[in-house]
Amino acid sequence: MVWPPDSPWAPWWRTGRWIAIAICRLGGVSKKDVVYDLGSGDGTALLIAAKEFGARGVGIEIDPLRATISKARIRAAKLKNNIKVLQNNFFNVPINDATVIFVYLVPRALLRLKPKFLKELKPGTRIVSYRYEIPYLPLKKKDEVHQLFLYTIPTAGKKKD
Repeated sequence: MVWPPDSPWAPWWRTGRWIAIAICRLGGVSKKDVVYDLGSGDGTALLIAAKEFGARGVGIEIDPLRATISKARIRAAKLKNNIKVLQNNFFNVPINDATVIFVYLVPRALLRLKPKFLKELKPGTRIVSYRYEIPYLPLKKKDEVHQLFLYTIPTAGKKKD
């Protein structure tokens, strides 16, 4: 599916199991992490992060149907103590306790997240973006096969323009 990169909103694209595993590996996800998935859809990435990497997770999904589906999948996987899903707009939810952020959002949405990321996230917080680069953060690693980009929030004074 092709989506205009200057679109003001992101459509729903399902993240498959193998991409979710690659995201977790690139992001170095472990049991010490609190993973936030902004636009978490059906919860696949969070289920993989919790089940296979031991992380805790928070999904933020604006669509009520997808939020309900992801909650049901999390209950069925017996991971409701490890993952919570908030049916909300991620711009309205604090993300300051995240150690890893997953995003599969178009460039315009990523640009709108800049003030939130730089204000709320601690230095060292890892952000894994699927398919789209985040030009205002320093790129740490790239997985070209899976089209993944790893960034970290820099320390104060070292932020990219």
